[in-house]
Amino acid sequence: MTPARRAVPEDAEELVRLRKIMLDSMRPSDDVAWQQPALETLRSQLGYEGGELTAFVVDDPRGSGRLAACAAGMTQRGLGGPGNPSGVSAHIFNVCTDPGHRRQGYSRACMEALLAWYEERDVRRVDLLATADGEPLYASLGFARTAAPSMRATLGRN
Repeated sequence: MTPARRAVPEDAEELVRLRKIMLDSMRPSDDVAWQQPALETLRSQLGYEGGELTAFVVDDPRGSGRLAACAAGMTQRGLGGPGNPSGVSAHIFNVCTDPGHRRQGYSRACMEALLAWYEERDVRRVDLLATADGEPLYASLGFARTAAPSMRATLGRN
């Protein structure tokens, strides 16, 4: 299997393409206004060693120049507490495999690389939101449902 590698700014367009595939699989939308800001964020953050955003990718093994899969996440520093004295945590998002490359272990390779990267940086708590399709993979990597309720506020009005 093709190993996962850390994403670089040149991967930004492909990461946005995969993100659209992932988002459309949950709720199809014609809204593309988010793509340019996402592209700019990826280009400015990827490869920056001190940055909060990182991603791991698997290249298309056929040599098309496209990505077969990705997993991205953000770290943040909060206040320490029981089970996480440093207060450093991460949130994983944008786990996606191109439809033509599914069931080959590419998302697993990306997730394992991202989790190893976090572990090297002493990130103790990692959260993600799981779809039903992704839950078996995440469970096999040690993720479990939590009892904590989640709430969200959307600020500002368009």
